[in-house]
Amino acid sequence: MLTDNISRSEDGSLLFAGQSVSALADRYGTPLYLMDEDRIRENCRMYREAFRADFGPDSLPLYAGKAASFRRMYRIVAEEGLGVDAVSPGEIATALSAGFPAEKIYYHGDGKTDADIAFALDRGVGCFIVDNGNELVSLNEAAGERSVCQKVLLRITPGIDPHTYAAINTGAVDVKFGVPVETGQAMEFVRAALTMKNLSVAGLHCHVGSMVFDEDVFLRTVDLMVGFMAEVRDELGLVFGELNLGGGYGVRYLDSDPPCDIPARLREVAAHLKARLSEASLPLPRFLMEPGRSIVADAGMTVYTVCSVKRIPGYKSYVITDGGMTDNPRFCLYGARYTVLHAQKKAGLRAIFDLAGRCCESGDIIQPAISLPAGTARGDRIAVCTTGAYNYSMASNYNRFPRPPIVMLRGGENYLAVKRETLEDVLALDI
Repeated sequence: MLTDNISRSEDGSLLFAGQSVSALADRYGTPLYLMDEDRIRENCRMYREAFRADFGPDSLPLYAGKAASFRRMYRIVAEEGLGVDAVSPGEIATALSAGFPAEKIYYHGDGKTDADIAFALDRGVGCFIVDNGNELVSLNEAAGERSVCQKVLLRITPGIDPHTYAAINTGAVDVKFGVPVETGQAMEFVRAALTMKNLSVAGLHCHVGSMVFDEDVFLRTVDLMVGFMAEVRDELGLVFGELNLGGGYGVRYLDSDPPCDIPARLREVAAHLKARLSEASLPLPRFLMEPGRSIVADAGMTVYTVCSVKRIPGYKSYVITDGGMTDNPRFCLYGARYTVLHAQKKAGLRAIFDLAGRCCESGDIIQPAISLPAGTARGDRIAVCTTGAYNYSMASNYNRFPRPPIVMLRGGENYLAVKRETLEDVLALDI
């Protein structure tokens, strides 16, 4: 199986985290998001322990809440000792409502409004990651009005190509995020930040993208970031106390995807960082990263019920489900690939189908050209693997479909973390 939390029983029934997928679908209905809490905690601990071993006891992994943001996730992350990367007042509010400590929240965003800034300041968010010069001025003014000195990291773009989906490449010179080093603007950004009386410049942030497998991506990023840190010290006399390299380690969506030994990669990054800092005569800053996908992706599975099977001789065949782009838009957005499994083992021939949803869009495809039992029929259950990241968080009410629930699996038991939306929920804001 793709991951070790997926298996089949002796009778061929699909199991996730040791529990029957069909039985869970019977109990909670479909479409259904399943989340393996034990795997989430295992992934959190992997990061936390690797950070402490390789980057020092004050280093901190920040869970990227955009991957999957709901109250239970923030309670788990808090219990496991991680910080949080938030990108909106909604994510901040969700974390705080779960009891997550405000001082361990790092607030991102390339388009923070005045209301967003005020919201985060008034709730004591620990650190702003400032994206641009406009935000720098607005945040300084708002902090001054509140007589606070707000800790900030400055986001710069290092011009690194992570060789991943163009839609999730965030480190190139011409992306919308941060201030580029190559043009000289990053140095002026730092210079401007040091004139802001109500801001405390703690360090630098960068983010080169998501789904990074190439082992040299973060090493090249370290080279550029340390070089820039040395330039800032020489030109402005500032030695940064924190360095945040963002996130982005890849996960396996298909058997053909390479495994990623994240602890080993982190050891390489730590050794490379320390060597470059030593060459530049710079001290080791507090180290931060923002894993999201690699914490929750393989902890997730989405279960559907087949509504119909449509065969078009000489062309293609479809398995149409009770879900679709409303609960997983990633294939529609950028062609994301997934492993798809039938929940019951059916003997006989297999056939190729497009797995489709029920939205009124010809592009509502969950996954094209997948192999399923040729006898797949209405009422069967289909599971899409590795859906813990960017599925629930991207879900919508398009066509006025309610969003699925999230059921957490823990120690052989299961419980509801997010309720299934009802039609009344969908209508609740209409006047």
